[in-house]
Amino acid sequence: MVRKILLVEDDEPILDVMDLLILKLGYEPVLLSNGVDALGYARREPPALILLDIVMTPISRWEFLEKLRAEPDLQKIPVTIFSASPSVEEKMATIRDPLVGYLHKPVSLSELKAGIERYIR
Repeated sequence: MVRKILLVEDDEPILDVMDLLILKLGYEPVLLSNGVDALGYARREPPALILLDIVMTPISRWEFLEKLRAEPDLQKIPVTIFSASPSVEEKMATIRDPLVGYLHKPVSLSELKAGIERYIR
């Protein structure tokens, strides 16, 4: 069974590139452009990992993470924040969730592989 990786990203070119990279690594990408749809999807079909863009509407990435962790069936889904914003690194230093990681945009195939394999083996 191929494991699904949910990518939440509102930038179409990034979605296209990440779709190809995730497929190349042997996973099934599920691409969504906002956090509300992503939460709905995760409730229906919990993915093996969520790659989460930092800039999201209508809910922020931190709200998304809070809502995800508030649901018992979704608490164990690993999340990797995917961003080019330097302020995210500061915020990440305050998060004490072992199932939350960080990848800096742009990401190489080897960095993406390592970020995924941190949670999926």
